[in-house]
Amino acid sequence: MTRARTRIGFLMPDATFRRVFGQWDLRRLETHPDLELLADRPLDLGQPEDRSVLARAELLITGWGTQRIATETLGKLPELRAIAHSAGTLRPIVDPAVYARGIVVSSAAGANAIPVAEFTMALIVLGAKHAFWAADRIRSGADDADVEAAWPSVGARARTVGVIGASTIGRLVLARLRDMDLEVLLADPTLDPSRAAELGARLVPLEELAGISDIITVHAPSLPSTRGMIDRRLIARMRPGTVLINTARGDLVDQEALADRLEQGDLVALLDVADEEPLPRGARLRRCPNTFLTPHIAGSLGTEVGRLSAHAVDEAIAFATTGAFHDSISARAFALRA
Repeated sequence: MTRARTRIGFLMPDATFRRVFGQWDLRRLETHPDLELLADRPLDLGQPEDRSVLARAELLITGWGTQRIATETLGKLPELRAIAHSAGTLRPIVDPAVYARGIVVSSAAGANAIPVAEFTMALIVLGAKHAFWAADRIRSGADDADVEAAWPSVGARARTVGVIGASTIGRLVLARLRDMDLEVLLADPTLDPSRAAELGARLVPLEELAGISDIITVHAPSLPSTRGMIDRRLIARMRPGTVLINTARGDLVDQEALADRLEQGDLVALLDVADEEPLPRGARLRRCPNTFLTPHIAGSLGTEVGRLSAHAVDEAIAFATTGAFHDSISARAFALRA
């Protein structure tokens, strides 16, 4: 007896679809014997002809910009059993109603974490050498850029790196730090010292980490309990010369308190995220010394997005053939994720 094929549809903006999904991954979906691809393009619940097609979908592949799937939307998706998200965070699209209905969910957060960890490691090494300060000196026409004379401590050896959050990205960073001659600290309230040691770090309170780290890199999720966690008091604890890296979420850091400290000239901030994106033209951080800003580019870009589409297709095939995702995210895990 032939097994029924799992019906799949894309639900995301056309621009996201064209950016992420190439012909190779579409071909994998179209030709797999256990899958029925309802359309080789994204479908729109606002269009009657697409809505009737999506009403048959058992699995949705979502992505950046997908509309939030809440109770009202679920009413138009009576056959839906699974969501494979071809991006990182699920928070903008998955409402708790999804879990309440028993729909299983997967995310490409692990695939998207790889370039973020790579970007973070580049910032750690360049920040340790105060390379951005030196580049600014040269650009400004200074006759010298004596890094060792300008900063209390320099170099990517025998320094202390503090990692805030053993998230998916945080763990990838911790794994890469093992190859360097550094002391690694970790602040994460969900872990015990033995688990932190397994990850290659010494577990310490956040306040202690802030006070003794040469380089601090933020990888905590943005939750009501973590927003503003890098506050004025914590920033004041940081020693002169400390490098603060944030490739997580802008709202984890009190930006005004950070700007105040940066204007003193003794702290370095390497920031890929901001509380408001894009960072407003008048934002103080744009003018602060020793500040290197990038426009949220640590995640998948260009050729890197191929990992996201490949992950979503792999998950669709896994669900169709086994009834389960490889990287299923439970309701409990969802509550702790960014």
